[in-house]
Amino acid sequence: MEIFIANSVSLLQLCNKCNFCWLVKNQLNAIKWRHRGVDAGFSQIIHPHHLEVIMNCIFLGPPGAGKGTLAAKVATEYGIPHISTGDIFRAAIKNQTPLGVKVKAIIDSGALVSDDLTIELVKDRLSQDDVAKGFILDGFPRTIPQAEALEGIAAVDAVVNFDIADEGVVERLSGRRVCKGCGQNFHATFMPPAKEGICDACGGDLFIRDDDQVEAISHRLEVYRQQTAPLIDFYRAKDKIVDIDARPATEVVLDQFRSKFPR
Repeated sequence: MEIFIANSVSLLQLCNKCNFCWLVKNQLNAIKWRHRGVDAGFSQIIHPHHLEVIMNCIFLGPPGAGKGTLAAKVATEYGIPHISTGDIFRAAIKNQTPLGVKVKAIIDSGALVSDDLTIELVKDRLSQDDVAKGFILDGFPRTIPQAEALEGIAAVDAVVNFDIADEGVVERLSGRRVCKGCGQNFHATFMPPAKEGICDACGGDLFIRDDDQVEAISHRLEVYRQQTAPLIDFYRAKDKIVDIDARPATEVVLDQFRSKFPR
């Protein structure tokens, strides 16, 4: 089947202007993804005015899974914005929007931003023009109530689950070393400095951040498993989950992503 689809798509690509060929090509790609078992993968939704593929997705995974790094690469390659709650908060505060003023007051008080306010900020962000072709949500939703609220804001085509065992996360994060002088990052195993404890760039001392201590990492993983991991079951029941092995290097993980979601 995939050989037939590939040959058909190649023929259709010879025509760059015909709307009919655009439509058929995109629908054939959708069939190919379903045939691969990636039913939810970046559904081929045709925009009625521009005949473009709209790709709305969520990236899930524990801290240290590398989803933020991959999201940035996918955003560039696929031409869709990478949207994180942290970025949304910072932009709203910087622009002094009404919601941003509320967020700043809450953060300055030391309190946590409520679900309701977070949802309003996400809703506002997803109403902006740059999400016309799709988006990558990173860090939202974090809970089932947030996921249910998102259903009333935007359709989600795929939820990419970056799968890595806790031991792999601990190894990645606990091995990170940061220069006190210039902020350069190293890793005790994967990217060690030429001289232990000394920065290659400026000669400054390297240190371990508090949140990279094993105890802190274990706590973050526990919070993730309790609050966010249930989202995997929530979206798997809706046939939205696409699992990706997050253990290899970033480029290998990116190749996995490309194979599951060919453009």
